[in-house]
Amino acid sequence: MGTRFCIASPALPAARSIAVASSVSPLAAKPSQFDEFEGLRKKTFLHDGAVASRQFVAQTSGIKMQAGHASVVSGPSSARGSSYALAMRRRPRRNRKGAAMRGMYRETTVGPENFILPLFIHDGDDNQPISAMPGCFRLSREGLLKEVEGAYSEGIRAVVLFPKVPDNLKTSDGAECFNPDGIVPRTVRMLKEKFPELLVITDIALDPYNSDGHDGIVDKTNGKIINDETVEQLCKQALCHAAAGADIVSPSDMMDGRIGAIRDALDGAGYTDVSILSYCAKYASAYYGPFRTALDSDPRFGDKTTYQMDPANVREALIEAELDLEEGADMIMVKPGLPYLDVIKTLRENSPLPIAAYQVSGEYAMIKAAVANGWLDERKVVMESLIALRRAGADFILTYFARPASRWIAEDREAARKY
Repeated sequence: MGTRFCIASPALPAARSIAVASSVSPLAAKPSQFDEFEGLRKKTFLHDGAVASRQFVAQTSGIKMQAGHASVVSGPSSARGSSYALAMRRRPRRNRKGAAMRGMYRETTVGPENFILPLFIHDGDDNQPISAMPGCFRLSREGLLKEVEGAYSEGIRAVVLFPKVPDNLKTSDGAECFNPDGIVPRTVRMLKEKFPELLVITDIALDPYNSDGHDGIVDKTNGKIINDETVEQLCKQALCHAAAGADIVSPSDMMDGRIGAIRDALDGAGYTDVSILSYCAKYASAYYGPFRTALDSDPRFGDKTTYQMDPANVREALIEAELDLEEGADMIMVKPGLPYLDVIKTLRENSPLPIAAYQVSGEYAMIKAAVANGWLDERKVVMESLIALRRAGADFILTYFARPASRWIAEDREAARKY
């Protein structure tokens, strides 16, 4: 065991000074040595009101400084046999030293209760795999019931439906969207009968039903999306889904004024308990490709930049959030998710409404592709991405990983109980 020297100064109390290891007797300091240690002293810095020292290896051993500049302390060697130690009161690693400690003050958690499972449906008799989204399918009636039953058993209590509509039912005005015998109302009724406690959410938009592939009605004379006539159709669609038993309608179209119009239509028809989850900040993103393949809903011409938001903008999201709040939205959404964490955080800090994040098809496909190539650990990267969305401020997450994530969380919770 050696002697430990503490380099102190009038400005730095000895208890917070730099400790230097030595195994020889102190010697008188020369002016040059004093200058050397004075330079080291100046490397000390303030952090959270406590003084800590920068780590360094003493270049000179056995030095006793002039009065007022050094003191000598001795102490036991470490487990490794070294007497080198930093005189630190604040050691953040103490709060990370074990699983129980880390879990006790974990700031952000995620569980099945935070998930909404997106489901693709069609009127076929089989489950059709979606090539761009490995593990996802266009589900038949039987396939849907089996999928929802599995999800429900894993703790997931909310699903959102996206229909693949046959081309022969698509029209320029998207009128099939409010057919009471259409695929979505029929599916809603079936799910609510089988799973009465399940939250069933429906997408409100024209693109699955529109022969032009847009979220709104197209003016054939100039190719522009007609806002107000589109909103009229959306109100009919929301009423149709509410009548079928939908718990939440979710307008994803990004037309101006549609939240207020839909709220008025629902309330006027007596559906005051039906909630509105608004796609508040839906960006004109390149991450939607696999989703559009799943529904065959690509625009037949142009793009959606005249109604979906510019990816370069965040302040614009505040405008949309304020309007949605005024018009009666119950919840708001940011889409996509991970590339727009700053938007989620901004809305969280400025809106009182619950916030959803949509981990979209492109995000899902990228993770799946990297995992297939052996580049990423699926479980770890999925859970990290979901935690990131929650940490940014999302109250709940629409994710195609909802089922495997729920199973992984259950495994972790069971392991923690045994710990």
